[in-house]
Amino acid sequence: MQRLNTYRSGPDEHGHFGIYGGRFVAETLMPLILEVEQAYNAAKVDPAFKAELRHYLTHYVGRPSPLYLAERLTARFGGAKVYFKRDELNHTGAHKINNCMGQILLAKRMGKRRIIAETGAGQHGVATATVCALFDLPCTIYMGETDIERQKPNVFRMKLLGAEVKPVSSGSRTLKDAMNEALRDWVTNVEDTFYIIGTVAGPHPYPAMVRDFQSVIGEEVREQMIAAEGRLPDSLVACIGGGSNAMGLFYPFLDEPTVRMVAVEAAGHGIETGAHAASLTGGRPGVLHGNRTYLLQSEDGQITEGHSISAGLDYPGIGPEHSWLHDVGRVEYISATDNEALDAFQMCSRLEGIIPALEPSHALAAVTKLAPTLPKDHLLVMNLCGRGDKDIFTVADALGVKI
Repeated sequence: MQRLNTYRSGPDEHGHFGIYGGRFVAETLMPLILEVEQAYNAAKVDPAFKAELRHYLTHYVGRPSPLYLAERLTARFGGAKVYFKRDELNHTGAHKINNCMGQILLAKRMGKRRIIAETGAGQHGVATATVCALFDLPCTIYMGETDIERQKPNVFRMKLLGAEVKPVSSGSRTLKDAMNEALRDWVTNVEDTFYIIGTVAGPHPYPAMVRDFQSVIGEEVREQMIAAEGRLPDSLVACIGGGSNAMGLFYPFLDEPTVRMVAVEAAGHGIETGAHAASLTGGRPGVLHGNRTYLLQSEDGQITEGHSISAGLDYPGIGPEHSWLHDVGRVEYISATDNEALDAFQMCSRLEGIIPALEPSHALAAVTKLAPTLPKDHLLVMNLCGRGDKDIFTVADALGVKI
């Protein structure tokens, strides 16, 4: 592991984390990207912006989310004390709204009159549609046809909230293709449109901006764990697709040398099968969606399709800051298969009375292996970043149950 004085200084002025990140966008978009960067740099040091965001996070989103000791799972594992950071209790049911609230307030400051977004599992789409309804802004959500089919409840929620959901039929008809279409829309409508990107990827300043908005998760964990146990946690665990929930949990602790961090990629049917979405384990650096990062690619550099039972994890890339943290060794990146996530999904439902989303079920699958190996005074926090209402049809189908 390469030890640095700080892991929290990035990105540089050009948006780079080491050799990752940057701004690889069409010339048409560059002025708007620079405008977003300038607006965000001004907003994040403006006490009025911070006060407005805090107001909505407290009174609309429902923060702080609880830090919950999962006693029955802890007893089952027989090792570390397992805590859940319960971001699935946020309004709209996932961590995604933390970032959407920040970006919609920024869009308002910039005078934008139209919002677009992409979504995979639908949680980011629902959160975007929600804040657009709250602030009376028209909203268009791009979503792959495959994801529309497996996330029907969230599609209906977006439409109830007044959003237009545009099906994407190109490529694998999943999140990667939805992001392609959203970027095409943005290039065409640069004057009045703000693109709310849902994860810590895309052109600078989005990876850092989304990280900053999601860091409220880790900041609360720090305060809550000191209040509960009198010290910092020993380990943090989170699932990872693009990586926003993991970055939000990890970032406030990156310079705490005693805190171990584990991120869990989707191994799908198994890394060895090639049917997975583990960009760091099975990919290599390349350029996609405006940034340089680890990507799933063929031998000749074509982007290959990711697979996961979880629609929120099957993106064939990862945020550039994660790529850098992987290379310097500050965060451990491991993986969990579809079947392991399904087992964890059922275990959590039955032992804790909490139905988790399939995304954090991957993190819990890793916890089932890690926790028993750790001493009983070890404090482990897992980010329960979404609830599983949206996944019950997918899980029922996987288990052979008709509902």
